[in-house]
Amino acid sequence: MNGYLKSRHAVVAGLLLGAAGIAMLWAGGIDFPVAVPPGMVILLVGAAVVALVRRPWTAWLATGLGIFVFVGFVLSGINGEGFDHLFGRDGAVVALGQVVQLCGVLLAAITGLALARRG
Repeated sequence: MNGYLKSRHAVVAGLLLGAAGIAMLWAGGIDFPVAVPPGMVILLVGAAVVALVRRPWTAWLATGLGIFVFVGFVLSGINGEGFDHLFGRDGAVVALGQVVQLCGVLLAAITGLALARRG
């Protein structure tokens, strides 16, 4: 397997990890504005697009999604409960979900940028 495919797999894995983290937040009792967390759906669709469409713009899409979710976390931490989730004030499942989400979207953003610059 060449480096391009490994990077592409890492991007998809990052998006899937981000979605798994949101699912953990949901399972931990965090309220979302609609029945299914929109961020989870967006990251899953993004992962499917990156996995199935082999075009250079998909790496930029993954980078944008990762940055978008990370900025959303920072803004929710400043204006709401994002940092409380991270520090475990809402339980261990929520804290772990927040860590998984952040690691996943940062992985997607960084590897997506590296992949976009390469290709």
